Amino acid sequence: MSALSAPAPIRKAHAPRHLHWLLRLHRPALLTWAALVLVICGALLWLYGPTTDAAAAAWRQWNTCHTESCAYDQPAILRYKALYLYTTIAVTVVPFVVAAWSGAALVGRELESGTARLTWTQGVTPTRWLTGRLALPAVLVTAGTALLVTLHRLAWTAAQGRIDTAEAWYDDATLHANGPTTIAFALAGLAAGALAGLLWQRTLPALMSGAVLALVVRTIADQAMPHLWPTVTHTTDLRNADLLGDVLYVDEGLVTSTGRHLADPGCGSSTYPDCRALYDKLDAVGYFHTYHPASHYWPLQLTTTALTLALTALLTAAAYLALRRITGRKAAAV
Repeated sequence: MSALSAPAPIRKAHAPRHLHWLLRLHRPALLTWAALVLVICGALLWLYGPTTDAAAAAWRQWNTCHTESCAYDQPAILRYKALYLYTTIAVTVVPFVVAAWSGAALVGRELESGTARLTWTQGVTPTRWLTGRLALPAVLVTAGTALLVTLHRLAWTAAQGRIDTAEAWYDDATLHANGPTTIAFALAGLAAGALAGLLWQRTLPALMSGAVLALVVRTIADQAMPHLWPTVTHTTDLRNADLLGDVLYVDEGLVTSTGRHLADPGCGSSTYPDCRALYDKLDAVGYFHTYHPASHYWPLQLTTTALTLALTALLTAAAYLALRRITGRKAAAV
């Protein structure tokens, strides 16, 4: 065979050119994500500055008031409460939903339209194709979500000790919006969406099932979080439950003379004769309260983040296995 008749080798797509094409293909999603991040950042900065300052001034007016007809800026307090609620929901939900959508759209849509298979014939291997669909969005989602989490924590910190109704650190939405678990949830959403896209190979079913799968991951992490770090147990007598303040409760109830823990029957103080008789029957000698103090915030955050990232790694591995199954079927058909 002459040199002229020899088949030309398949040229591999260069990474910069492939990246440029990927950015052009998914430019609407990128612009939408950037716009959402900018809008939420603007709202958080407004919350951090003027809104918190006005609400703090209103609370000072209220706390120095000694008459029923004292005037104070109630609308400022209500504006802070509403803006904090909306921005907290946005920080905890928007990155999560966008990541799940990105995974399904980036993978499911390209498989459904045939773009993925066309790309595989241009020198881009399926593994490299999927890596590109995960790596770049992961960087963008991580950067955007990290910025939102940082600004949310600044806004929350600015209200502590100044606004009487500021959310506690253990409030579920605040707990996640202030720390890296939100970033881990977003990455889990991305991996879940990609896996769903590969399994369904269609956009809409992948979008819906990816979001459900990401929600399952978050639920698992939420339920496991209080048990990922050693708790503190405090015991009180039966006359007063002596509920603790700034803590995340894990469990509470009755403790017997042998140290066994029982569920609280909800009777109340032992100063009531009926309750005293019930506690004597149960051999109860006090209440127990199992909780996490504020000093456990970062250990809880880091351990839950590690758990979520481990689940994300499993989802990612499952996505590559699903891709291998798809490409294997394709090769067999050829």
